[in-house]
Amino acid sequence: MPDDALRFDGLPGADLILRGLGDLAACKESEEAFLVRIASPKLQRCGVPVQVTSQQALEADHALYFLLAQEHGNEAHGRYNALLRELVSFERALEQRMSRAARVTADAA
Repeated sequence: MPDDALRFDGLPGADLILRGLGDLAACKESEEAFLVRIASPKLQRCGVPVQVTSQQALEADHALYFLLAQEHGNEAHGRYNALLRELVSFERALEQRMSRAARVTADAA
């Protein structure tokens, strides 16, 4: 996880993803863990090892919404959208960072 903390440093939503990775490792179902499940395909493409089955990834958005409905009632929809916006910002920033790193590596070669 320390490597991920350095890789994610300064990215929007990094704190959510780091907590989610920790929660997944501890088999804890949390908002953050479900976000990591949702993001697992992109995280894996960026070299972040995430132990999630394809079925878990597919069901994560419904599971997240269900959890939010239990915790936040009528405000679940707003919370869900806010979390997904933060997740998308994180994913885009991580992909940009990885793309820049690949270009620098290619230019140096």
